[in-house]
Amino acid sequence: MIAQRTLLASAVLSALASLSNSALAQEQEKILPSVVVTASPFSNEENAQIMAPAKVLYGDELREKLGNSLGDTLSQELGVSASAFGAGASRPIIRGMEGPRVKILQNGMSVMDASSLSNDHAVVGESATARQIEILRGPAALLYGSGAIGGVVNIVNDRIPTILNSKPTGEAEARFGTADKMKNGSFSIDGAAGAIGLHVDGNARDADDYKIPGYANASDPAQGSGRLPNSYARSNSVGFGASYIQDWGYIGASVGADDNRYGIPTEEKSYITQKQTRYDVAGLIKNPFENFESFRFKLGYTDYKHTENLEDGTPATEFKNKASETRWELTHKPLAGWRGTFGLQTENSEFSALPVDDDHGHGHSHATVPVTKSQTIAGFLVEERDFGPVRASAGARIESVKRRPDAASGLVQRDFNLGSYSLGGLWTFTQGYGLGLTASVAQRAPAIEELYSNGPHESTATYDIGDANLRKETSRNIELSLQKTEGLLRWKANAYQNRVKNYVYGRTDGTMVDDHGDADPTGEFLQRFWSQNDATIRGLEAEVSYNLRGNGFSWRTFADTSRGTLSGAGNLPLQPTTRFGGEIGYREGNWRSGLKVLHAEKQNRLASFETYAAPSYTQVDANLSYTQNFQSTPITWFAIAKNLLNEDIRLSTSVLREVAPLSGRSLIVGVRTSF
Repeated sequence: MIAQRTLLASAVLSALASLSNSALAQEQEKILPSVVVTASPFSNEENAQIMAPAKVLYGDELREKLGNSLGDTLSQELGVSASAFGAGASRPIIRGMEGPRVKILQNGMSVMDASSLSNDHAVVGESATARQIEILRGPAALLYGSGAIGGVVNIVNDRIPTILNSKPTGEAEARFGTADKMKNGSFSIDGAAGAIGLHVDGNARDADDYKIPGYANASDPAQGSGRLPNSYARSNSVGFGASYIQDWGYIGASVGADDNRYGIPTEEKSYITQKQTRYDVAGLIKNPFENFESFRFKLGYTDYKHTENLEDGTPATEFKNKASETRWELTHKPLAGWRGTFGLQTENSEFSALPVDDDHGHGHSHATVPVTKSQTIAGFLVEERDFGPVRASAGARIESVKRRPDAASGLVQRDFNLGSYSLGGLWTFTQGYGLGLTASVAQRAPAIEELYSNGPHESTATYDIGDANLRKETSRNIELSLQKTEGLLRWKANAYQNRVKNYVYGRTDGTMVDDHGDADPTGEFLQRFWSQNDATIRGLEAEVSYNLRGNGFSWRTFADTSRGTLSGAGNLPLQPTTRFGGEIGYREGNWRSGLKVLHAEKQNRLASFETYAAPSYTQVDANLSYTQNFQSTPITWFAIAKNLLNEDIRLSTSVLREVAPLSGRSLIVGVRTSF
């Protein structure tokens, strides 16, 4: 513990030492391109966020970190880890919070899939065709609802155009990976026909079982070695969009389709087939009324289905979600110095996870989750004002959530009234330096599966039992940040504490049951109960960077740690371990290169029912690219090496850490172009 504190303290102190070198930093000052966070109501730059610290991945950095899943892509960001349920399904975990506490968005609207329910469910949102991916760490429940009590990830792909291009623009990429024989092709094109903006994008990925350094399960060599059995992942996506764009604003629509299939790397060797069709409408009207700057609206509808199949192809459980969401936002002109946005958000869904009837005797007598309708309506207000060198932010949200299980299930209906609010400030005490303090209260309604589960879950090999009497979660959060945002040398440090009343978590007692829920020592399902207890999550983050996006040499060091505990019951399960690392890069002319090192310590802070401590590991990655012009079109050839040391990496945040390590050494080569 002393070593952990020393590492973090050293990172922060070395950063603070840069104050004495401000003259040197000013001499080397470069104006770097600003990055706008579209998930923010004020479209602030990533360093100007008050309610939730932000990180934006875009351009070369996004392409270099691109993985087979969203969790894999974001797993090395400050405060972010991954659930790592094989190559096909890996969801981001933000500051130790996962599942229904982290909201995944696409262009500011919920992806409305089933990924928040369980770690084996893939996120339906393609990173390969994204323009940028935004991460808001900490509560963003004011804007996006109780599903954002831990943070937000927003995938921005511009499927609904907002500007007219004078000529077609776009990009395309092809890449190949050695560890899993991965083949991936993606493209995105924007154009215009008169006042109509047009967009099309697509992606296809095919990856086999990936190589691992040793045994899948070190204590059971029979489970496989050399390659992780049943770790393949295949996905296809396509999207179209069009907008009518004028000086007064725009109105547009888009449609997207995703089709995925991936293996679950467990002894049962089940696999998941996943399909989703999504429709969106969005518009912006500038100066709609007197004293108002803009009116925005978004409407989305999703038809989602995935099937969990046994190894022989027999369908076991079918998950369905038909959901719609609307957002209506009015931004007013400055009033007594305050600028802000208020709005209305609604969500309606019909979700179920039911056994599939078959002729092979595999049907189950219990529904994993019965047909349940949910209705949510919320109003929110977020305001911001400058008081000299202090920028203050305040907001509030009231929300009503109704859960209506099918009457035949005999389960009780639940209503939840939620209230969330936040108050924070960022003090620029001298040019380029900021001190921030934010306090917030965020409430969350228990998710459908936490309330009503009562059946087998094939892919996780658990028999999930919900509690229809669960109470709403209330998280009280405080965060202190210190940062330097100008000059070649920049740094940031964050300290946070979340106290959560009635924290919902899954616990096990080792009981094995059959597919009817009856105790059976030879049964294939581990009984898991949804329970509540008060919890506290504390953490520290620090990062120092030099010339991160400029030419010449660049470097970055970082460290993050968090700990979650249950009141009187030890540690929270599946918590991230302490990590620290660094990277160096060089960019000159047409060449770009980099080397990254990430070290994670052994996770000894286990929950009372956890037995496997994820070992420490050191991950080394490198990248090299060269860009040439062919008839004025840039073509970039690139190579990315991952896990150069061929380490046996098992994430403490993964349910499968004992039986499914991450990929071994891999070389990814490819080419991309833009026009």
